[in-house]
Amino acid sequence: MTVQDVSPAGALVSPYQRSVADYWNREKNPVNLRLGDVDGYYHHHYGIGDADWSVLEGPEETRDERIVAELHRLECAQADFLADHLGDVAPGDRLLDSGCGRGGGSLVAHQRFGCRVDGISISRTQVDFANEQAAKRGVGDKVGYHLKNMLDSGFETGSFRSIWNNESTMYVDLSLLFAEYARLLRHGGRYVTITGCYNDTYGLPSRAVSEINAHYICDIHPRSTYFKEMANNRLVPVAVVDLTEATIPYWELRAKSSLVTGIEDAFLTAYKNGSFQYLLIAADRV
Repeated sequence: MTVQDVSPAGALVSPYQRSVADYWNREKNPVNLRLGDVDGYYHHHYGIGDADWSVLEGPEETRDERIVAELHRLECAQADFLADHLGDVAPGDRLLDSGCGRGGGSLVAHQRFGCRVDGISISRTQVDFANEQAAKRGVGDKVGYHLKNMLDSGFETGSFRSIWNNESTMYVDLSLLFAEYARLLRHGGRYVTITGCYNDTYGLPSRAVSEINAHYICDIHPRSTYFKEMANNRLVPVAVVDLTEATIPYWELRAKSSLVTGIEDAFLTAYKNGSFQYLLIAADRV
């Protein structure tokens, strides 16, 4: 099954979306590219799990290479953890990687389940890069990436077994997003997100959270909004996992690498002062 891309003008319906697309079209951050170069799985998200701090030891000339490999191992663990929650997926099913970045998560899902996976992004650069990676792996007939808006994708109603966002929900209005997913998922289908959200009990977004918003030109949602808008759109949570503690080692290790972007301290401050949380939420379409 193939899906036609929309034109860039059709995918981008607001000046804000155009600014986000422009950011990702120009983005060539080594923290995304060098980690993907390790094994060809290019992810656009962070990592979870205990870090192997021994990578800081040993020959200085290979220290950064060891750190990069360990950061990639942690981000691959995050992708695998998300895939663990996609439900009982069969080879004949179809999945949607919404806000797919350079496509690593789609390749992980296809390798695990053997089914059709579509990825969507509003960045033409990301879409083209991801399709090249699928072709290199010989899975271009089963994994395809499209220039589409996750709020109005144009896919057929009820056509997906599972849909996920991996750190991309902070770019959209959740009421519009979950309404679209309720349309796209078949009855009993599964939605999964891993996302950063600000902690409602802290009050308004902290200074560190505001720094993260400014850095990525996004709008981090409060935790409560996810559950409110899921309830409004027939998405019933079946699992909620707080990954905040699990992601701190990734950030602490990244802060010691050559890949620092200047945002590491904001993430660590926000996680440790309780104003920011890193959650996995899995929900079924009823």
